[in-house]
Amino acid sequence: MRKVLTIAGSDSSGGAGIQADIKTMIMNGVYAMSAVTALTAQNTTGVTGIMEVTPEFLAQEIDAVFTDIRPDAVKIGMVSSSGLIRTIAEKLRFYEAENIVVDPVMVATSGARLISDEAIDTLKKELLPIATVLTPNIPEAEVLADMKITTKEDMVTAAQKISEAYGCAVLCKGGHNLNDANDLLYYDGCSEWFNGKRIDNPNTHGTGCTLSSAIASNLAKGYDMKEAVRRAKAYISDALAAMLNLGKGSGPMNHAFDLCGRFKESCV
Repeated sequence: MRKVLTIAGSDSSGGAGIQADIKTMIMNGVYAMSAVTALTAQNTTGVTGIMEVTPEFLAQEIDAVFTDIRPDAVKIGMVSSSGLIRTIAEKLRFYEAENIVVDPVMVATSGARLISDEAIDTLKKELLPIATVLTPNIPEAEVLADMKITTKEDMVTAAQKISEAYGCAVLCKGGHNLNDANDLLYYDGCSEWFNGKRIDNPNTHGTGCTLSSAIASNLAKGYDMKEAVRRAKAYISDALAAMLNLGKGSGPMNHAFDLCGRFKESCV
């Protein structure tokens, strides 16, 4: 059994964050563990409250995992403060963690910054240089590459700049009216497109968390980077295609679309 640790915030509605990560990891055949960076009160319509853990407590969580059930991969989601980012980077360096997947959640779909400039600087200096692969969306790639992205060629240029700056693979995710469902992987000096099918489903809450967790799961299982990305994209496409429709806003995907067996049966 391969093991994966997610370091991220909790989503009380279950569609994103720690909850989406754990569901994704289980469905991709690995044992899921978590270090919670923050509690959130949220649902499909938005976030109404956030309570961060302290850097000291986050360090205890990570220590507890690594000293007992060492993970084969680590996925890192949204971390909004410099103190937490430094703690994660210090612990992962100390334990010589492998297969580190960072989803650099910095910019909302609306274009609004989700973390401070100070936290972004800390992310760039402390965490991104130890990543195995980064999974930015286009607004996040624009911040990391310090350039505007308006074409497919811009995506390639930005991914190359980010990869060379931090010494890691980069999966630049299409969307935001550019190459929707088509992602660009820049890895070992080469670029490769992973084309997906546009699925007309407005319920996309947690897609970034799900994709990065699926990549981490597949890296933990021993797949190379390209195959890990291919399998992760296939998983998220099927989860979206299951057309789950819950909540009043942008609802979650059906992470368990492929779950079968006698324990799934309902009496209703």
